[in-house]
Amino acid sequence: MSPGLDEPALADAQRAWRALSPAAAQARMDELVPELNRHNHLYHVLGQAEIDDRSYDLLFRELEVLEDSHPGLRRPDSPTLRVGGAPVQGLPPFAHSVPMLSLANAFDDKELRAFDEKWKDGRLVGGIRKLLVEGDRIEVDQPIPYIVEPKLDGLAMELVYEDGVFVAAGTRGDGQVGEEVTHTVRTIQTVPLRLDPAGDPPPLLTVRGEVLFDLDGFLEMNRRREQAGEKTFENPRNAAAGTMRQLDPSAAAERPLLFMAHSAGEGIAAPTHAALLARLAKLGFAVNPNNRTCLGIEQVIQAIAALGDKRHDLPYEIDGAVVKVDDSALQDALGFVTRSPRWAIAYKYPPDRVQTRLQGVLFSVGRTGAVTPVALLSPVRVGGVTVRNATLHNEHQLARELRVFGSVHEPPLCDEQGQELRTGARHGDTVVLQRAGDVIPQVLGVIDTPARAGWQPWTYPDTCPVCGDVLVREENPKEPEKVTIRCVNRLGCRAQLEAALKHFASRRAMDIEGLGEKLVEQLVEHKLVGRPSDLYALGVPQLAGLDRMADKSAQNLVAALEQSKRQPLERVIFALGIPLVGEATARDLVQALGSIDALMDADEAALLAVEGVGPDVARRVLDFFADERNRDEVRRLREVGVAFPPLERQAAAAQVLAGKTLVLTGTLPTLSRDEAKQRILAAGGKVAGSVSRKTDYVVAGEAAGSKLTRAQELGVPLLDEHALLVLLGGPVPPIA
Repeated sequence: MSPGLDEPALADAQRAWRALSPAAAQARMDELVPELNRHNHLYHVLGQAEIDDRSYDLLFRELEVLEDSHPGLRRPDSPTLRVGGAPVQGLPPFAHSVPMLSLANAFDDKELRAFDEKWKDGRLVGGIRKLLVEGDRIEVDQPIPYIVEPKLDGLAMELVYEDGVFVAAGTRGDGQVGEEVTHTVRTIQTVPLRLDPAGDPPPLLTVRGEVLFDLDGFLEMNRRREQAGEKTFENPRNAAAGTMRQLDPSAAAERPLLFMAHSAGEGIAAPTHAALLARLAKLGFAVNPNNRTCLGIEQVIQAIAALGDKRHDLPYEIDGAVVKVDDSALQDALGFVTRSPRWAIAYKYPPDRVQTRLQGVLFSVGRTGAVTPVALLSPVRVGGVTVRNATLHNEHQLARELRVFGSVHEPPLCDEQGQELRTGARHGDTVVLQRAGDVIPQVLGVIDTPARAGWQPWTYPDTCPVCGDVLVREENPKEPEKVTIRCVNRLGCRAQLEAALKHFASRRAMDIEGLGEKLVEQLVEHKLVGRPSDLYALGVPQLAGLDRMADKSAQNLVAALEQSKRQPLERVIFALGIPLVGEATARDLVQALGSIDALMDADEAALLAVEGVGPDVARRVLDFFADERNRDEVRRLREVGVAFPPLERQAAAAQVLAGKTLVLTGTLPTLSRDEAKQRILAAGGKVAGSVSRKTDYVVAGEAAGSKLTRAQELGVPLLDEHALLVLLGGPVPPIA
């Protein structure tokens, strides 16, 4: 450390730094950058700080002053680059030179053992052992060397280094092409900007790993956001993915993200995977300290169980363990299947279950007026997030369909005939809660106790909890348990009005950019909007007077409203919020009927003649347009300029997929799922969600799943993206 940096006269020191000649400044930068990067690595990766925060901050300030005085001399590995730079204009594609493959899954010990070996009638018939024995790589009874790693629950990332300097980073994407996020990855403290020369970095190196949150930092970040009145993040994994895709790197620089390396794409090789990880650590990467080498699958099972026992004590989230053959020569011999290495498998831990107190039941009113019970819970952490409420779905579950447990870890209790005991929620209950990955928290049941019999059951209210109107009970003759309790005071109920406006403005409906949740709530609260058509009467002065709005944002919103008037008819119909009419059904109605007038005047027979429209949907459409208030809203929308453009029938020659049904599965190289769907629909085809004997084609991309298997079983013709584009007759990219 340079003498004098701890002197209180910081202003004098800064003047002296600025007075340095370019040559002297360059020499000092060449001292400061490696020194600061070393301290970063000691603190963030090894947890072995050598200097206090103030000493570090003074060194950092000196570097900032020198770079500000001589911007052309800034080094590419300078730690000042971590604080963010100018926002980027978009996320360009990032091609992986070596594909980033996914892993097959195992969910229990039996599947792990089958991954290692399968025996039948005393013969070895499967597993990687069979392949290695047949290839004369191991003896039949020789244990296979493995390494077990925590399966980090973050965003998969590849980092690129040239001559030891960090130059690029990209997400996994479809395994072939991801998104370039160099600007945000550079801000992560555990990403080395220059590799440690002691690790002998190769000229080109690609390193794979996961970007994830430090959990204590994540909780503290959410606490600060809540105090500031900002929306908190739901879970660390989604927050990490969203942060990396920010266009402004300053957002990432402020968040407690980590990068942990788990493999290399190209540039280095090692005799074992454990040796490869040791080499990455020597180069300066954070490598998980909980990795374990094992000899044989039984040691693997023990290591996974031990990791599972302490998974909730780790400072980051994991959702399983990754098992890899440790010997690199054996990896090469095993090779790959279509989308994953044969020599690795991911073990998924079962969903977390916890118990907590049911503090109350809130009745939520949705966009269509359906009233749903929501359990209000004593806060409890499960599956990586703190849960305070969870849906109870409907009256049936609230009243009598919750499973009865003896304890959170036991299976449900049964009666003398072996049938599961079921009950309704009661005041004072302790409930069993489950959440896995991104699944919505679910109340599985209640803990049995003798005192429950005296507790009062929870029941639905008679009137809407928002507007006070009497609730209507809608029976379903086919499924008596699926009772819907609904508030029919549609736009007169504030909850339904706000939800209807949010739906109307959503991206797949009218796509009104700038009309977000908070603004909708203000518009309703100030009685500026009472129905969707009122949005088009808003002016800049009204909008600019609202919280967090200014003239520019108000002008942008007015422009977005004007632009939305030209949306295609199927989007406008979807935006109206007709119950049971989603995007696909709206499109089918437009294709069959052609105009909004024909839809409003259609009788039941005409609606049932539309493919994909059944009795329930037909009844909802008829009921919607039988309400004069809804017809009046269509008239008002027309008066303010919403086009409701009738369908322009394409020439028959362009409808190359007319009458054909296609199913999409997996990730395509250049088309998003939505783009592929739109092209198929434009050519007259239909896109189904499942494969059947009536399916004409299955379009399969990377990581295609059970739909591809089903298509192969049924003999349905398969298309890749190239074949689909040829069939459509449009522009076809060259085959790589």
